[in-house]
Amino acid sequence: MDVILHNDQFIREEELVISKEDRGYQFGDGIYEVIRVYEGNMFTAKEHIDRFYASAEKIKIVIPYTKDVFHKLMYDLVEKNEINNGQVYVQITRGASIRQHHFPIDAPPVLIGYTKTVERPVELMEAGVRGTFIEDIRWLRCDIKSLNLLGNVLAKQEAYDKGFYEAILHRGEVVTEGSSTNMYGIKDGVVFTHPTDNLILPGITRSVILDLCQEAGIQVQETAFTKTQALEMDEFFLSSTTAEVMPIIEIDGQTIGDGTPGVLTKKLQKAFAEKLNLGVKA
Repeated sequence: MDVILHNDQFIREEELVISKEDRGYQFGDGIYEVIRVYEGNMFTAKEHIDRFYASAEKIKIVIPYTKDVFHKLMYDLVEKNEINNGQVYVQITRGASIRQHHFPIDAPPVLIGYTKTVERPVELMEAGVRGTFIEDIRWLRCDIKSLNLLGNVLAKQEAYDKGFYEAILHRGEVVTEGSSTNMYGIKDGVVFTHPTDNLILPGITRSVILDLCQEAGIQVQETAFTKTQALEMDEFFLSSTTAEVMPIIEIDGQTIGDGTPGVLTKKLQKAFAEKLNLGVKA
């Protein structure tokens, strides 16, 4: 039986009722987070919760719980669903109100959370994946983890239709991020990634990777790079909550490096797995 979090109550999935006038349904007026669970433990839960609250503040939604209470709700949700390896999805909308574009005065926010089992993508991480360049036509507040994901969905679908794992988004010639990931190139031992501004989501896994680079003495430059520079990288990889450190070995038919996951990418994969206290093949 799946247990759903509805506001601060745990209910059965079949009991969940969402109003037809919920602003998340009508306007995408809300924000969300996905927290990874490894061996029953939420990974970087504090960082995800901090970002959740930051996104809510940016769109003027007041979350009616302290961060400590919210953290406990997420913990209880994982425990009640007996999730070992998986994820927690949680969203909050501005609530239900008669349809109007400006904010309602008295609509309480609606919080929904649920879990699912997700295994680590070990085989893909060992083999590498293929990406394709797609123009980034999303809005200019990509730093907000908004429910408004149609631009991301269209890019992901275009990549999927062409047989690629991920869309590598770019504004003009500048690479920004993926449709649901952050992007990195490695050249001459230096990791390059787009700086955290309004054009990309400040990924939690991204932050972990940059810390791992610092611990390993790997130089990082948070500097935007172009599509041409991307194709000239020695190594290329993406990251996300569920993809971890995922090598990209080909972009639009052009091989990156020697067409296999690179040395530094594999080093970061190993360091990431060690941080989780999980085994990884050398």
